[in-house]
Amino acid sequence: MVYTPALVLGTGLSVGMEEESVGEFLRKFAFRFTMDKDRLRTCDGLKKAISSSSLGSECSLEEEREERSIQLDLVHRIERCLSDAKTSSLGCRELLLPRRMISYIARDILAASTDEPCGLRGALIHLFLETNGALQKLGNVVPMDHLTPTFELSVVLRPDQDGWPPLRNLFGTDKMLRLRPEYRLIKQKLYSSASPTIQEHNLWF
Repeated sequence: MVYTPALVLGTGLSVGMEEESVGEFLRKFAFRFTMDKDRLRTCDGLKKAISSSSLGSECSLEEEREERSIQLDLVHRIERCLSDAKTSSLGCRELLLPRRMISYIARDILAASTDEPCGLRGALIHLFLETNGALQKLGNVVPMDHLTPTFELSVVLRPDQDGWPPLRNLFGTDKMLRLRPEYRLIKQKLYSSASPTIQEHNLWF
């Protein structure tokens, strides 16, 4: 049997045409395979990016929760210190502070501690009341008892003279002390010759 060069295979395709179609098919297959691999790489990259973004968000949320926890603990420590000062050094029946003042003080203390090697853990915090230019010690706050402090922070509070006239001192422990919505924050590094950093804070409620 003799085959002619124009042997037909299937529906209207000659041998030469079939060879070209196979070659074209292989090229298309290789192209699709490459595209599929690229898509897979892109999908993997997107998954990794989303995973990394999710991990970053979780870390960020965890850091925020930890910072809020530290700030809340500091607020409680300052509150206890002022509560003890009512009867010990101030001798007053009631101590009135502007709304959220202690939270703002704690926030500013944390901000002043960020550039320290041990952060807030290396702080020794003093609380003072300034009356007519004289400082009265109210107490100390030590975030970490077993750690040697590397810097000191002094919080200087001021009484509201209108809310606590001098004559009220005659009433002993029945007197009431109201603080002004302002305070001074002084930072002193213990192992440095640098001058103290003084910040004046005025809170408007």
